[in-house]
Amino acid sequence: MNAAPYHLALPQERLSCVVFASPHGCGVYPERFVAQSQLDTLTIRSSEDAFVDDLFACVPEFGAPLLRAGAPRAYIDLNRSTDELDPALIEGARRHGHNPRVASGLGVIPRVVANGRAIYRGRLPMAEAQKRIDRYWQPYHGALQHLLDESHARYGEAILIDCHSMPHEAMDGVARTARRRPEIVLGDRFGAAAAGDVVDRIEAAFASAGLTVTRNAPFAGAYVTQAYGRPSRHQHAIQVEIDRALYMDEARIEPNAQFDAFRDLLRGVVAEIAAIRREDVQLAAE
Repeated sequence: MNAAPYHLALPQERLSCVVFASPHGCGVYPERFVAQSQLDTLTIRSSEDAFVDDLFACVPEFGAPLLRAGAPRAYIDLNRSTDELDPALIEGARRHGHNPRVASGLGVIPRVVANGRAIYRGRLPMAEAQKRIDRYWQPYHGALQHLLDESHARYGEAILIDCHSMPHEAMDGVARTARRRPEIVLGDRFGAAAAGDVVDRIEAAFASAGLTVTRNAPFAGAYVTQAYGRPSRHQHAIQVEIDRALYMDEARIEPNAQFDAFRDLLRGVVAEIAAIRREDVQLAAE
């Protein structure tokens, strides 16, 4: 697999302390990887955040950078730590206590896709896992931290928006007790990854677009929010999960009839989020 380790879209002028990143949006599956798998080309995409990169493509227009993964989630999961290696898949990997993500097959090198369907027929050598980490994980996270450091150095604050999508059925349990079915889930690790006023502004941006928002249930954030959320140091990380039914046919993994309208709606949300702390940023830059 010789694809770029990540893709970075920069604004003509950096006007925002916000950084947008999409770790699961890549839809490019190399032939060798697909040949290794026992899944067909549609099933292997089931855990991908399909079209999220397209939905957020407008980000640079509002003065913020957009970082996108260069490898698909089924190949390497950039929202996992490098030590989340699955002994059931990776030869020589050791258990480090009980990790429910690894136990369920969703480590840094996933063993399964959605609904627990196994990707491989057998196990992978440790050298293969390390090769993927060195080729994709390390450069992506190096670029991400660099962008956040730039924000912090220039504006005294950095806000990471970690962009994801969720299956429509993921909210079935929450929907039974909610007045309106949540369409957006914001994960800030119950306040540990971002300051409350920052999350309030992000929630307000989605709510003002008519979307129903909830926090931390059932997605509070994984490795990225845990690793980069440091509100006491003015570095905030918020995971954004968007209901896939709003813009795609989940069974076919195709845009649905509402895709263009939803992308236009999200454009306004992105503009509002990119403007968070804009007044403070402008003062700092003067």
